[in-house]
Amino acid sequence: MVFKVLYQELSEEIPVRERTKSLYIEGDSERDVRNKLSGRNYNIEFIQALDDAHLAYEKKSDHFKLETV
Repeated sequence: MVFKVLYQELSEEIPVRERTKSLYIEGDSERDVRNKLSGRNYNIEFIQALDDAHLAYEKKSDHFKLETV
């Protein structure tokens, strides 16, 4: 399953919408995604599982890139 992760690059940073970044990653569950990203110093705001329709929409975007961890 593909998940969309919204995050801040620094874990000490207060979430500010203008600095929020996103990435796409495959995982079995939200916990699996958090474990895969635990080595990065991210302040994870939200992890969303993407259904087929939402994934198809996100793939149309120029910034869509599936992370490999």
